[in-house]
Amino acid sequence: MQIILMEKVVNLGTLGDVVKVRDGYARNFLIPQGKAKRATAANLKHFEEKRAELEKAHAAALTAAQARAEKLAGFMLQISQKAGMDGRLFGSVTNGDIADALNAQGFEVVKAEVRMPTGPLKAIGDFPITIALHADVLAEITVSVLGEH
Repeated sequence: MQIILMEKVVNLGTLGDVVKVRDGYARNFLIPQGKAKRATAANLKHFEEKRAELEKAHAAALTAAQARAEKLAGFMLQISQKAGMDGRLFGSVTNGDIADALNAQGFEVVKAEVRMPTGPLKAIGDFPITIALHADVLAEITVSVLGEH
């Protein structure tokens, strides 16, 4: 299916690109989330009329994400969990736990922005975590998991 991207999508393209993707990816993810529209003649014409407005909104979102990243850069977040004598946690620290703790500290972060490529944290220690605030903006923080008995 041919679609017009309404914002930058990682590994796919940038604002205004006309790309071919699988039908299910377009119908079930990109179009419902407002990231793309079908590449019909009417939609192409409508997009070209609104291109400047969309680019301005995209630049504003990028600037806001960069400001949030500057505040988050190098931040050390401490999370306490019950742990055994060997340093392993009873349970784990997930991206939802990290997002909730950051929100409690005054940072606006949603669960989907917290990237944990190795999965949930299951031991005591300091772990580097990436926060993806925008397609082009990543912030690195350190999560320190403390054990409580």
